[in-house]
Amino acid sequence: MPKLVIGLTGGIASGKTAVANRLAELGAEIVDTDQISREVVEPGQPALQKIAEHFGSDILDASGALNRSRLREKVFQDPEQRKWLEQLLHPLIRQTALDRVEQSAARIVVLVVPLLFESGQYRQTDLNLVVDVPVELQKSRVLKRDSVDALQVEQILAAQMERSERLAKADLVITNESTLEQLYVQVDQLYHQQLLPRTL
Repeated sequence: MPKLVIGLTGGIASGKTAVANRLAELGAEIVDTDQISREVVEPGQPALQKIAEHFGSDILDASGALNRSRLREKVFQDPEQRKWLEQLLHPLIRQTALDRVEQSAARIVVLVVPLLFESGQYRQTDLNLVVDVPVELQKSRVLKRDSVDALQVEQILAAQMERSERLAKADLVITNESTLEQLYVQVDQLYHQQLLPRTL
């Protein structure tokens, strides 16, 4: 079991991946639930078969892999469908993530969970780190990065915790509204001044 488990979260396009990558460079081990969520729906996995049975085979692309944008359209338009998908995938993803944290021999393990507080997984961590970004900047980043329209961005943001609520639950906060260099400066300071001393 690692000495220190950090929960890392933030809204969509807040910069969680950039922060996690930097922490990995500094020596932390990363357990990323987004990555795990892709693994559990790979071709041949039982979860993908259940999704295809539920939504129909048009949810798969020509190679038999999950068509994510088609699935996203279906679940964000229908809260019941989103709930069904979450009930299938979340327990699988959570257990896989916890197993990897448990098996890690690293001094610091960072558990990256977009819905850290909503899912209750913050209870399994020692400290929770929020990457914060103003909502308007979030929207412009999502539109630039993902092939989604403005309405889908609003739906994704509506499904996530309010920014103020997320900040109120955070133990540590990094603000990502400037350059990548500025972000790295904050991550480096946090790692050396707050995280590493707790493992000594």
